[in-house]
Amino acid sequence: MSLWLPSICGMWKLGQRDSSHSSPQLPQQDFEALLAECLRDGCLFEDSSFPATLSSVGSGPLLRKLPPGLQWKRPPELHSNPQFYSAKAKRLDLCQGVVGDCWFLAGLQALTLHEDILSRVVPLNQSFTENYAGIFRFWFWHFGNWIPVVIDDRLPVNEAGQLVFVSSTYKNLFWGALLEKAYAKLCGSYEDLQNGQVSEALVDFTGGVTKTIKLAEAPENLWDIIEQAAYSRTLICCQTHVGKEKVLENGLVDGHAYTLTGLRKVTCKYRPEYLVKLRNPWGKVEWKGDWSDSSRTWELLSPKEKILLLRKDNDGEFWMNLQDFKAHFTLLVICKLTPGLLSQEVGRKWTYTMREGRWEKGRTAGGQRKARGGTFWKNPQFLLSVWRPEEGRRSLRPCNVLVSLLQKPRHRHRNRKPHLAIGFYLFWVGGNYDDQKRLPPAFFWRSAPLSQPKTFIMEKEVSQELWLEAGTYLIVPCTAEAHQESEFVLRIFSRKHIFYEIGSNPSVVFTKEIEEQNEGQNEFFTKLFQKYPEINAVQLQQILNHMTWSGLGSTQPLFSLEACQGILALLDLNASGTVSIQEFRDLWRQLMLYQEVFHKQDNNGSGYLNWAQLRAAMREAGIVLSDDVCQLMLIRYGGPSLHMDFVSFVHLMLRAENMEDVFQNLTQDGKGIYLRKPEWLMLILYS
Repeated sequence: MSLWLPSICGMWKLGQRDSSHSSPQLPQQDFEALLAECLRDGCLFEDSSFPATLSSVGSGPLLRKLPPGLQWKRPPELHSNPQFYSAKAKRLDLCQGVVGDCWFLAGLQALTLHEDILSRVVPLNQSFTENYAGIFRFWFWHFGNWIPVVIDDRLPVNEAGQLVFVSSTYKNLFWGALLEKAYAKLCGSYEDLQNGQVSEALVDFTGGVTKTIKLAEAPENLWDIIEQAAYSRTLICCQTHVGKEKVLENGLVDGHAYTLTGLRKVTCKYRPEYLVKLRNPWGKVEWKGDWSDSSRTWELLSPKEKILLLRKDNDGEFWMNLQDFKAHFTLLVICKLTPGLLSQEVGRKWTYTMREGRWEKGRTAGGQRKARGGTFWKNPQFLLSVWRPEEGRRSLRPCNVLVSLLQKPRHRHRNRKPHLAIGFYLFWVGGNYDDQKRLPPAFFWRSAPLSQPKTFIMEKEVSQELWLEAGTYLIVPCTAEAHQESEFVLRIFSRKHIFYEIGSNPSVVFTKEIEEQNEGQNEFFTKLFQKYPEINAVQLQQILNHMTWSGLGSTQPLFSLEACQGILALLDLNASGTVSIQEFRDLWRQLMLYQEVFHKQDNNGSGYLNWAQLRAAMREAGIVLSDDVCQLMLIRYGGPSLHMDFVSFVHLMLRAENMEDVFQNLTQDGKGIYLRKPEWLMLILYS
């Protein structure tokens, strides 16, 4: 008997919308309450925090670009049949206005190629008819949280009633113009949208991690990288050489961002040709070289392939070959919604940890690593403990770790203060550290970094993909110069890890959690570990029910013997009926993570998760299931009312992780596995 077992577990999530967190730069506005108030009073919303005046446009050079007689109009005043969004319209229908925000628009156009991702940012059920009150809401990923931005729908137009900023080729569609207004509010003003890196917009739209490739230093397998990214869940953009937005003789625009919308390997008469398809956010002005709309190179293809690819429309979209692309563009920006996308690890599950910090002058703004007498050691120090999910039982390969460092804006208006040049260092520390004491200057004198910035770059985000042996490392984020102040967010993605700032209160670290217990609990643990080198189900029950679960509030879990037997069965790979102290430590790390995500989703403190909360908690812990499977898991592990308590959540998570690891161990191509009857029964009955 042979059965095929498909993988039901996914990888990583974009992030949950969390209206309980709001940007310190924005006023807190309750969209539902404001909408209800306007509908009750029969009036249209006017946003006093981002008024329909020149103050929302800006105070600098952008004012000189505005047409005379600027007015602010609502879409119903501009068209007889205004629509917010139409799935039937061509996806790439947006055109840039007088604001120099091609970087924003290129990222937005990439977003339109994935409607499910677009709908996270742009709630597509908004309209100008049903419950219309002149108020709209959009969502942006802002330094770790999805935050709502509320606006009214008054848009700047010229005397002819034409939109001054972003518009659509379909004159009755307004979602793009309203989204631009919301993003302008987030950044401070429309003028604050001028000049930027497309990577910044992509992060704000997705919460993903960007990978920037300098095309002058592109690897030989560049086509393979683009191809793999294009056919996966990524957003891909590119930028030409730095400069003012000037149209060159070849039709490209200098200092400009484009969206990569397609690629194709074609067969010419003599050789294969690798083509990429790009779109100019202006909605016009196209490449004039080989493979442009009017190029003769199209005659090298078969008539069928030519008809399939060539579209002679002046819509800003065009083809060019890979060689020309590398020659005329400087940067390729790939926003990865799945951290392992470019690592060749098929079907891998990732976990994610985010920590916030700040560089303070005189305290933690130590600058980059220089001579021995420097201040580098003063920078914030973060310990990263990486271990293999299999704990050495199956694989000895290094662990894939993705590190992302984001700096927060230092002013309410995005362009008032430029980004600092930032980077991070990685050191090996092994077991020679105290998680309550910062590593001293002497450590940095004698220790060479395993990884360091080649150059410090003035961008919102810098990221790096690393391959690390299991162990403990030190990450030191810093600015290029000492005494520069800013806040930052440090994100870590890997298969399994613990990550915290030295001297902080890490809720997911086993040793620290033990230290937080009272003296009686410490004594209990010490005696238990000395007496029992191996822990059975009864002892496991004693330990778990003796602990204070500080992250769960007043609702303390009660682990039954049956639950502990189930947990033990998932961890006991050698069928001994016990787990070692080291295996228990690994279990404890996982329990602390589960406690953290359970508490975050149980926002009403009920001690239970419903279906939506369960799905969100599992995704945050690194397990993505389809809606149907998640519903089945709630039926299987939840109570009669289809709510799941913490103990059942732990059992479900450990089972899901165990099955995912088994799948990865047995699969050959990441797509499926074949089992004999005894193997199938073993998995179903014992896992």
